[in-house]
Amino acid sequence: MFFTHERPFEEFFCICILLLNKTWKEMKATSADFIKVFSVVKEQITRALERQPLTFDLFRHELQHLTYAEITRIWTQERRNKEDWESHSRPIVELREKIKPEIIELIKEQRLHYLVEGTQFTKYSQRGARMKDKFWYCRLSPNHKVFHYGDCEEASVPSIEQLQNKLAVVDIKGMYTGKDCPHIKDRGKKSSLSSLAFSIILEEEVGETVNFIAPSDVEFNLWTDGINALMGGVMTSDLMKQDLETLLTMEIKLRLLDTEGITIPETPPPIPAEPANYDFAYNM
Repeated sequence: MFFTHERPFEEFFCICILLLNKTWKEMKATSADFIKVFSVVKEQITRALERQPLTFDLFRHELQHLTYAEITRIWTQERRNKEDWESHSRPIVELREKIKPEIIELIKEQRLHYLVEGTQFTKYSQRGARMKDKFWYCRLSPNHKVFHYGDCEEASVPSIEQLQNKLAVVDIKGMYTGKDCPHIKDRGKKSSLSSLAFSIILEEEVGETVNFIAPSDVEFNLWTDGINALMGGVMTSDLMKQDLETLLTMEIKLRLLDTEGITIPETPPPIPAEPANYDFAYNM
C-alpha cells in the first residue's frame, strides 16, 4: 500500500486524522475522553491494516466498515468468547468449585434474612377462592427457630409481638409445593395458583399443614428456598440457580482482575523433580 502513492506517509496521516475526527463525533466525546478515543482509533487502524489493503482507497474502504459501533461489537464478542473459554478451562472450573460453597452459604443467608423480614399473604377460602381484603403475615424469628404468623391489615408490617400464632421450626416435617399441596389438590388441574402454592407439613400422618399462596414467583422461590435451608435441605428453585450463576461469575471476574492480559493455561505447569540435595537452602 505504501508503495502505491507518491507521499504515502502524508496520505496515511491525513486518512488517520479524518478517522480520528469521525470517531470523535461517533463517540460524542469530550476532552476527558482523549485516551478512550485514541484507543478506539488505534484499534480501527490496526484491524484495517491486518486485512492487508493493497491501496489507500482500499484502506479507506476498510476503515468505513470499522466504525465505533463495530469496534464495540467486536470487543464485546471477543470478551464473551474469552469468558466462555475461561468458564470451561480446568483452572476456572476448579476455582468455581472451590468458591461455590461460599456463594451457596451467602444465598442461604439472604433467603433466611428475607424470611425474617416476612411477607404478606392473601387469604383464600377452603374452596380456593380469594377472600376480599383479608390478609395474613408470616415471618421468621431472628434466631431462626420460630415462625410467627397471624391476620393483618393490607400493606401493614406487623411486629413479631403482634402475630398471635407460632410454629417451631423443629416441628416442621417437610414441605409440599404446587399441586401436591392440600389446598390446591381439590381445585382441579387448571388452577393458576398451583405454581405459587406451598405447604409446611407439621404432622404428616394426620395431614396437618400450614398453607401458603405466594404473591408472585419471586416470593415463592425465596420462601421455598428459605424453608429448605431451615430444614437442612438443598435450595432448588430457578431463582437459586440464577443467583448462584450470577454471583459465581461476578466473584470469578473479581478474582481474575490481576490476571488481565495473561493467558491462563488449560493445565497447570508440571512440578519439577526434587533436587539431589537441599544444601543450597542453608548452611549447617
